[in-house]
Amino acid sequence: MAELHVELVSVEREVWSGEATQVIARTTEGEIGILPGHAPLLGQLAEGGVVTIYQDGGSTMLAAVHGGFLSVTDEGVTVLAEVAELGQDIDASRAQAALQRARSEDDDAAARRAESRLRAAGQPV
Repeated sequence: MAELHVELVSVEREVWSGEATQVIARTTEGEIGILPGHAPLLGQLAEGGVVTIYQDGGSTMLAAVHGGFLSVTDEGVTVLAEVAELGQDIDASRAQAALQRARSEDDDAAARRAESRLRAAGQPV
């Protein structure tokens, strides 16, 4: 199966880099799926989104992303996020507490971030 090179980068560090068969991300224009051979594009990531990276062999990686851009070139896909966390690195109980706090304070932006983190961690929102 054809693959594409994917780099997930936050302002602070490279979060993940590797080969994938498909990438799905939510942009300000809607959800987009990227397969090998996709036309070049630049999209703005939606706040509080999740990027899903499908790898050969059926494994899936989820990452919470907050702000930034998605770039598709002949070389692959680059996700340049202001903040990015792999789902496996997220403390779900902390994210749930942050969501409850954000909801009680009517902080929509913080609630979106917490929901994104929970979805990436595989938790219900």
